[in-house]
Amino acid sequence: MSNPNELRYTKEHEWLSAAEDGVATVGITEFAANALGDVVYAQLPEVGDTVTAGETCGELESTKSVSDLYSPVTGEVVEANQDVVDDPSLVNTAPFEGGWLFKVRVTGEPDDLLDADAYTAFSAGN
Repeated sequence: MSNPNELRYTKEHEWLSAAEDGVATVGITEFAANALGDVVYAQLPEVGDTVTAGETCGELESTKSVSDLYSPVTGEVVEANQDVVDDPSLVNTAPFEGGWLFKVRVTGEPDDLLDADAYTAFSAGN
């Protein structure tokens, strides 16, 4: 399993792209997608919602369980991935590409985001 170096990660298994014009993209990692199993439903935050780093902002439902979705940063949601709402399996087949979940205008970022190497070491221990 390969975690892209240009992303940052949380211990809740979300990833965050570098902000472009203040907007970052959020998704879940391949590790999380594999642990969930086949995702069949995605409840994502809506455009205009305010999300807070470390707090729940949606959920993903799989054939095995329901998992909370946590925001890695604080900010305002500017886009939700309608493709994932329509076809939740994208979270499994392309977690770092087409399976992204939402975009957020970042107003606050925690100090504990992990780089790819640190996340890989963390997820190997789980």
